Amino acid sequence: MDKVNYGEMVKRLKEEFQIGAFPGKDPASQEIPSRSPFKVLISTILSQRTKDVNTHKASEALFDKYPTPEQLAEADLEKVKKLIKPAGFYNVKAERVKEVARIIHEEYNDEVPEDLNKLLDMPGVGRKTGNCVLVYGFAEPAVPVDTHVHRISNRLGIADTKNPDDTEKVLQEKIPKEYWIEINRLMVEFGKNICKPRRPKCQICPLTDMCEYFKEVYLNEN
Repeated sequence: MDKVNYGEMVKRLKEEFQIGAFPGKDPASQEIPSRSPFKVLISTILSQRTKDVNTHKASEALFDKYPTPEQLAEADLEKVKKLIKPAGFYNVKAERVKEVARIIHEEYNDEVPEDLNKLLDMPGVGRKTGNCVLVYGFAEPAVPVDTHVHRISNRLGIADTKNPDDTEKVLQEKIPKEYWIEINRLMVEFGKNICKPRRPKCQICPLTDMCEYFKEVYLNEN
């Protein structure tokens, strides 16, 4: 039997973190996730394997110069590399975002498709990125699963999975759809500040009564 009360879990995390995290957000602000689908898509590609602050710097610099799919598609590759350098892996990412912009411009008339399968056909777009576009760009219920969401779901005992794709399936099966939009942004913030990969701060965690890790590991070690 599932021991997690999902409504209560979301309520407590919202009380703790309020806005939460999302791709391209300025970590120092309380900015709300209301970006265009195009900016969400590009920011999420830039966010891969880098820190939030670097994603924000790269995203802001890029969109300030090339705010539309057409402009980015036609941009000079070397100039794009320079703008997104803070995000790291800028040689690969620059080519990806330019190609994604070209596809959106030429095949979708500058409108990001609100369709996961079409998003997944684009270079650099996996399930997490595609689901982020649905959630943060279109406000459509989806469950983006990154390393934080995957780790936390397994620690709490919601899932018993080896990879994020399997975790996504479990979360979609178990968590009521009304909470899907909240899950990623809250769990990401929770994972960065409390339920960390190493030495999670169980002593200040608001979810200990729902957590298998707390009961089976933390209490036995402390």
